Amino acid sequence: MDTSQTLDEANRPLRDESDAGIMPESRYARQSLFAPIGQEGQRRLGAGRALIVGCGALGTVLANNLARAGVGFLRVVDRDYVEGNNLQRQILFDESDALRGLPKAIAARERLTAVNHFITVDARVTDLTVDNVDELLDGIDVVLDGTDNFETRYLLNDVCVKAGIPWVYSGVVAAHGVSMTIRPGVSACLRCVFPDRPLPGTSPTCDTVGVLNGVVGLIGGIASTEALKLLLGDERVAPGILWADVWANTFERIEIPRQADCPACGRGDYEFLDSLGDEGGAVLCGRDAVQVRPLGGGAVDLAELAERLASVGEVASNGFLLRLRAEGHELTVFPDGRAIIKGTHDLTEARVLYARYIGM
Repeated sequence: MDTSQTLDEANRPLRDESDAGIMPESRYARQSLFAPIGQEGQRRLGAGRALIVGCGALGTVLANNLARAGVGFLRVVDRDYVEGNNLQRQILFDESDALRGLPKAIAARERLTAVNHFITVDARVTDLTVDNVDELLDGIDVVLDGTDNFETRYLLNDVCVKAGIPWVYSGVVAAHGVSMTIRPGVSACLRCVFPDRPLPGTSPTCDTVGVLNGVVGLIGGIASTEALKLLLGDERVAPGILWADVWANTFERIEIPRQADCPACGRGDYEFLDSLGDEGGAVLCGRDAVQVRPLGGGAVDLAELAERLASVGEVASNGFLLRLRAEGHELTVFPDGRAIIKGTHDLTEARVLYARYIGM
C-alpha cells in the first residue's frame, strides 16, 4: 500500500476554487443577476473604494456586507480592541479575537480576507482626527459611519462636504436605529439635521442603555446597500433620514431639504475640520491620567448624568464634579464637559472610555 499517496489524496481539496464557485466570475452570480447591478455594475463595485470609520457593531456589519458584495478596496479604521462583550453584536469577531485582545481593525482584516481574498482590506488601528482625516480619505469613493460619537461624525461631515465625497451616517442604541445618505451639493448634510452637537452626557450610549443585535443588522443592511448605490452611481438613494425601532416595530422616514444657513453645506464653515488637532485631549504629565475635552465644549447636567451611570459603576457627585469608577478606571466629569480619566496615559483609550460612558 502506498501510504504517502493515500495521505496526499486525503489532504487534497475536494474541489478547486473554480469548482467551488469561489472565483470572481461565479461568486457574485446571484448579485449580478439583480438587474440594477448586472455584470457591469459588479465590475464597478470591484473598482470601488470605501472607508469604514469604526469597526464595532455597525462597522462590522458594513464591512462584512461590502466585502461579500465584492467592493474592491475597504479601509477600516478603528481605535479599540476586541472584548468579550462585543461578541453579542459585532459579527466579524469571535472568542479567540477577544482572548488575544486583537485590535478590531486587525481582527476585521483577518476575517474579511478569509471571506474574500480578491479584495484589499487596509486596516488602520487609529482614531480618526483632524490630523489624519485627509490621508484616510485619500482615494476614497464613499464613506460609511460606524462610529459611536458625534464629534467624529461632524468631522466626517465637514471633510466629506468640503471634498464632495458621499457618505452614509448611521447610528444604533437600544432598539433604535437611524440612517441618512448624504450627497454633498445634492442632499442635506448632517448639520442640516443636527446643527449643534448634542451636549456631553445627554445622549444614551450602548454601554448605558444597551443595544440589540437586530437593529444593528437592520441599519447596517440599509446603510451598506446605500453605499452600493453610491458606488454604482444609482440615483435611487434613500431620501432624508430613516428612524427605526425594532422593539416597537415603528419605522419613519423624514425628507429634509438642504438648509441655506447650514454651517457646513450652506455657509462653508467647517469648524470641526478647522479645529486644532490637539483640542480633543491631553495626557496629564506624571498623573497616569488623560484629560478629554469635547470639541465645542458644552454644559453637563451632573445630576442627570449620575442617574444614567448609576447602573454601570460606582458614582459620586457633589454638584461641582461627578466621579465614576468602572473597568478599573476613574472618570471625573466637570460641568463644562471636561473629564479626567485616571488609570491610563493613552489618549485613544481615554477617548473610548469618554465616548462609552459620557457620550461625545
